[in-house]
Amino acid sequence: MQARIYVTLKQGVLDPQGEAVRHALGAMGFDGVHGVRQGKLLDVELDAASRDEAEARLREMCEKLLANTVIEDFRVELL
Repeated sequence: MQARIYVTLKQGVLDPQGEAVRHALGAMGFDGVHGVRQGKLLDVELDAASRDEAEARLREMCEKLLANTVIEDFRVELL
């Protein structure tokens, strides 16, 4: 089974990398960009007996390793 996991900083958490990208875009002439948030995209391929099992395992992976749940949110999408 294939899945895509999106990990992003929670609202209210400062994103210095996103701010650096926003600043660089402005310096390159891309006006009107008021905010950039940086995140991670992970494509995972795994064996699972069902979609429910796959989703549960992926959520556990995120909670234990792939996302820092104190400051990051994650979303699992089965493909």
